[in-house]
Amino acid sequence: MKREEGRQYLSAVKIGPKGQIVIPKEVREMFAIAPGDTMVLMADTRRGIALQTADAMRRMVEGGFAAAAPDGTEHSAFAERIRQVLKGEEA
Repeated sequence: MKREEGRQYLSAVKIGPKGQIVIPKEVREMFAIAPGDTMVLMADTRRGIALQTADAMRRMVEGGFAAAAPDGTEHSAFAERIRQVLKGEEA
């Protein structure tokens, strides 16, 4: 499913033998993703998998993503983990 406005795209992708997927060209163009760009992969067993550009993630974190939780606990820990990933500090 493609929408003419270019804001949405739906496609099936297959997992390759090394566990890799190919991001379709149309999606790479929509988000200006180029070879060598860093992507952030987020996974939650209840919510699924999300893939975001590192720049967009950085803007979310810098914009107060940690303040989204009323008690500041779970989201603060997640925001800190995102900061570590964006700095290349893999756990």
